[in-house]
Amino acid sequence: MAWAGTGLVWTFAGGVPTSYALGRPSHEAGASDFSFVQISDSHIGFNKPANADVTATLQAALDRIDGDSNQPDFLLHTGDLTHGSKPAEFDTLAQLIGARRQVFYVPGEHDTSVDDGKTFLDRYGKGTKGSGWYSYDHKGVHFIGLVNVVQLEGMGKLGQPQLEWLKQDLSGLKSSTPIVVFAHIPLWAIYPDWGWGTSDSEQALALLRRFGSVSVLNGHIHQIMQRVEGNVTFHTAMSTAFPQPAPGTAPSPGPLKVPAERLRDVLGITHAHFIAQKHDLAVVDSSLAGAPVQGA
Repeated sequence: MAWAGTGLVWTFAGGVPTSYALGRPSHEAGASDFSFVQISDSHIGFNKPANADVTATLQAALDRIDGDSNQPDFLLHTGDLTHGSKPAEFDTLAQLIGARRQVFYVPGEHDTSVDDGKTFLDRYGKGTKGSGWYSYDHKGVHFIGLVNVVQLEGMGKLGQPQLEWLKQDLSGLKSSTPIVVFAHIPLWAIYPDWGWGTSDSEQALALLRRFGSVSVLNGHIHQIMQRVEGNVTFHTAMSTAFPQPAPGTAPSPGPLKVPAERLRDVLGITHAHFIAQKHDLAVVDSSLAGAPVQGA
């Protein structure tokens, strides 16, 4: 695990993923089919000592994206857009991200806990199913946005209706189709005592294992963790708002205050790309402060 923000360019070429550090040139980047950016856990409305100005750090993340020479096709936001699910918080997020960026969203528990996600769905749920799940295709890659924050029972939960939809969604795809799944809570059991996992994720993963390249992107835990299981690669992203403690190192999860001069070292984004010659997900991270770090 690395205490720094991610800054990755994910690109696709031939459907197989690799990455390079945000802001750094890559000789492989020109060979990629496309790139996209993951941002997560912006928590607009949060104003406690761990970060008294979350709008400024989100803006810093967006500035880094805009300043990269390899511009992404779109952004993924993997939840907790807001801290209190208030209309004014969603308005602030919309103003910061702006209309010129194409963004795909899934909710976090902070976006659904007040009104079961009604405000989120009113703004971002057009064309989605159930509590906001959906899929789309982009240049030969199948993207799936899942929702595992509405039926919380200690850990995240997808629920049977969503699992049945996922089975149907995947049924017509060839096993050679590259898949990217994105959701808020991780789909692997990182630390169940803190709810850092999804109770019925194995049912979803069983449906995905026939595919040759599956990348699963999550937020929620506000730190970089990676795992590879066969052809499935898991990656959790940093927050743009505040860090959380490493699993089991504190009595409970929650905002972790660090010295002010270190804050931008522990926040970031995932800006990533895929390259045909690679056969597993290579992750290179850099913080909003610009320092490269090693993920785990």
